[in-house]
Amino acid sequence: DGVSSISLSPGSNLCMSVRNPLSDYEKRDKIVIDTSQHVEQEENSKEPPCHFTIKWEGMKKRSTITILDESSAKAALKKKTKKGKVSPYQPRIVTAEDSESFVPVLVMECRGVEPYAFHPMDGEFTVASEGNIIFDDVDLSEGDWGDYDEENDAAVSITDFESEFVNP
Repeated sequence: DGVSSISLSPGSNLCMSVRNPLSDYEKRDKIVIDTSQHVEQEENSKEPPCHFTIKWEGMKKRSTITILDESSAKAALKKKTKKGKVSPYQPRIVTAEDSESFVPVLVMECRGVEPYAFHPMDGEFTVASEGNIIFDDVDLSEGDWGDYDEENDAAVSITDFESEFVNP
C-alpha cells in the first residue's frame, strides 16, 4: 500500500540458511553475509574473492558464495541466456506493478553451497513511497512493515513479504 518501489540497501547484511548440495543433513541456519566485505583469502589462494566461505565435512575445497555486482551479474546471466535474449533473472528494483510476483533483486555465485531460505533482518531494504519519500532501514523480519508518509499524508506498507532462491 502506498509503495512505489523496494530495493536491497547497498552494503547491507543478508541472512540466509545454506546447505551442502551433496548431503541431506549438512546445513547452516541463519548465516549472515556482509555484502560490503570479502572474506579474507587463504595464503597463495588462486580462487576469486568471495563474501562467504564454508568447508563441509569431508570436502577438500571450500564452498563459497559471492554476491555479484550489476556488471558481474549481467555477464554471468548472459552465459546462461540464449543469444539475443535478456535474462529474466537480471536483478532490478521491485515496483508496485510487481505486487504478488517474485522479482530478482540479487545474483549470487554459489560454489558447493546452496542457499535455501532467506531471513530478512532490520535494514536490508529501502522503500520509496508513491510520493517519492524514501524509507531506509526497512525491517521485513516479521513479513510486514508499515510507516507513514507525512509529506503526502499517506500510509505506506508491505504485507506478506515472501522470498525464494532460484537457480537459473
